[in-house]
Amino acid sequence: MNLFADFETRIKNALESLDIIKEKRSELDFGRIAVEPPRDQSHGDVATNAAMVLAKPLGTNPRALADIIAEALRSDADVSEVSVAGPGFINIRLGAPYWQRLLASMIAEGTDYGRSTIGADKKANVEYVSANPTGPMHVGHCRGAVVGDALANLMEFAGYDVAKEYYINDAGSQIDVLARSVFLRYREALGETIGEIPSGLYPGDYLVPVGQALAEEYGSRLHNMPEDAWMPIVKDKAIDSMMALIRDDLEALNVHHDVFYSERTLHANGAQRIRQAINDLTFKGHVYKGTLPPPKGQLPEDWEDREQTLFRSTEVGDDIDRPLIKSDGSYTYFAADVAYFKDKFDRGYDEMIYVLGADHGGYVKRLEAVARAVSGGKAKLTVLLCQLVKLYRNGEPVKMSKRSGNFVTLREVVDEVGRDAVRFMMLYRKSSEPLDFDFAKVTEQSKDNPVFYVQYAHARCSSVFRQAKEAFPGLDFDSLDLKGSSSLINDPNEMQLVAKLAEYPRIIEAAAQAQEPHRLAFYLYDLASFFHAHWNKGKEQPELRFVNDKNRELSIARLGLVHAVASVLKSGLGITGTAAPEEMR
Repeated sequence: MNLFADFETRIKNALESLDIIKEKRSELDFGRIAVEPPRDQSHGDVATNAAMVLAKPLGTNPRALADIIAEALRSDADVSEVSVAGPGFINIRLGAPYWQRLLASMIAEGTDYGRSTIGADKKANVEYVSANPTGPMHVGHCRGAVVGDALANLMEFAGYDVAKEYYINDAGSQIDVLARSVFLRYREALGETIGEIPSGLYPGDYLVPVGQALAEEYGSRLHNMPEDAWMPIVKDKAIDSMMALIRDDLEALNVHHDVFYSERTLHANGAQRIRQAINDLTFKGHVYKGTLPPPKGQLPEDWEDREQTLFRSTEVGDDIDRPLIKSDGSYTYFAADVAYFKDKFDRGYDEMIYVLGADHGGYVKRLEAVARAVSGGKAKLTVLLCQLVKLYRNGEPVKMSKRSGNFVTLREVVDEVGRDAVRFMMLYRKSSEPLDFDFAKVTEQSKDNPVFYVQYAHARCSSVFRQAKEAFPGLDFDSLDLKGSSSLINDPNEMQLVAKLAEYPRIIEAAAQAQEPHRLAFYLYDLASFFHAHWNKGKEQPELRFVNDKNRELSIARLGLVHAVASVLKSGLGITGTAAPEEMR
């Protein structure tokens, strides 16, 4: 049950009953009416801007209209008080019976409470990580991995049909460099002294096992082949090995993909898929032969001062037209991006989300232009940029990894602080803002460590049930009807906790629609704060404790409240990919 959706319906029904509305109903847009929590909780439980949205088209004063609407809402049996504030905000306070029924609904729904149908089963593709398969994942990949995975989980919970996808960049010059780097390690495995790794090759020790595996499988046969003969063999082995390494890193972070899409498939059969994508754009009038002026600043690698086949991307929102086929007939990197998007669109996705690093900001407009041109505006494409993560230990920058050669690996971070700390903290700031990650702070057991604070709230919920079993040894907890006693929950502090739980469905929908999973992390911290605060009040006021061995029925009712808190915490932590422990020591 969604409190705010429920009262949006009630408020609109009340509006429909008013004569002043009936006279001009066809001219009014109810879509702009918002129903949300008041900014100040002391003002009420629900607030609406209905009067301010409708006053102008009705030709009346917002405050006067608010008084009329407020009077209509006072007839609702679940409303205990309605007031008008400021220029025309309407604040509504709900009666205890409504909160008690809402709590019973929360208890009954358990971890499904907050699940939404707002996504309407739209097919959505969330592509994230997509790191070049040239080595282990580094901490720079970590944030995008967590944001993408949590966003996909969130959208699925909100009713979208979601596919999690990884685009394997296994074509291009960086793969040639990888193969040559592996071949050097292969020669080393054969007993050759290779000395210092030449500039331009990957220096990390992670390639040593790949070279050893090639030596075991092929002996010295590859060493006697020309490069064009050993190159495809070494490429395949290197890519497979690196993807196994990457999958293992992702598993350690609790990140899982449904689809691993190889860029090389776009170049197979004479780049048939790329050619088809360009033909499709040509048929739609988006391709022409021409030249481009030199871009300002540093020239991109694929720029040519010759006639090329160009995408008329400026007509669909881009800053400049983009080359698709160079003057020598070879395809640009961007041509593969076009083919890849077309493949997604042909697979039936209504919405495509690309989670990229901040250094890909220049890709946003061109990808959006591709989406408009290929889909004719039918598909929505969103690019989410994740800003840099800076690692610290007690305020000091963390040094580079020896194993990788020049960066800190994701696995090193996970192994040191645990995947829960990594995942939650990567979400505990908006992805478009830089993030400072301090190893010391994310492992301390205090309110200042959000992941500990939220997980500790769930562990405390579990401890309440253990206390109850000790207090009431004869009670059958397996068959206990926790929702049946919700009418006994009436303390103002308890009602505040129920009100906080009531925000969860709204948070889920808003975060999914805005594609901002950090909102969920913030909400979970706030909920944990409410729960811990109520727990602490029980220390000073014994009558507020969740378990009272002298009042069994009230204790059962409060167990229902604790169950609802635990369910929301477990649900939200699950969406973020973080565990909900029953004990913490």
